[in-house]
Amino acid sequence: MRARLADFEQSLESRRSVRNFSSDPVPMDIIESAIRIASSAPSGAHKQPWTFCVVTDPVLKSAIRKAAEAEERISYGGRMSKRWLDDLKFVGTDHNKPFIEDAPALIIVFKRVFEWVDGEGADRQKAPNYYVPESVGIATGFLLVALQQAGLSALTHTPSPMNFLGELLRRPDNERAFLNIPVGWPAEGAEVPIIHRKSMDTVLAQYSEIDNEK
Repeated sequence: MRARLADFEQSLESRRSVRNFSSDPVPMDIIESAIRIASSAPSGAHKQPWTFCVVTDPVLKSAIRKAAEAEERISYGGRMSKRWLDDLKFVGTDHNKPFIEDAPALIIVFKRVFEWVDGEGADRQKAPNYYVPESVGIATGFLLVALQQAGLSALTHTPSPMNFLGELLRRPDNERAFLNIPVGWPAEGAEVPIIHRKSMDTVLAQYSEIDNEK
């Protein structure tokens, strides 16, 4: 048990967000396996309220980049607070997002906020999904772990607002974009910021004994 967890921890400890990708293609069966693993995540009432869209078409990736950079330009130019921008300085990001085109694949995660049931057209009825952000967030975590285990690099990209993704991919009206995840291998010479993770005494609070004294 401890040995398995130690190996797993070592693998995930090396996971980093990559922004410089090689154009080498990713085997589609590996992407599909990772998405199957993601789809095994728990969800509210087992509604599985997610859709994973895999984009490899260069023309579509170019359109996504253009739309994303338009939103990011506004964000970096005024939507984001000074503190937010200061917190991002060590990452070195700006509105330019070449990784959208450079990465061989994009996995764009959509959350399904409801389902259409019973009837067609104007007679359709909405059936709710439950704990949608929580469920899709857990599934996305599974996906990132699966990609890491496969030896691939990924980036969680969240241009906001992301409505353009649903429009470009022609997704149904019950879906909302959740994350854009470029996937591939790091480009030769790719660099990532030096980071330090919070210590266990910061992220772990143990309650092994209850103090009943007032």
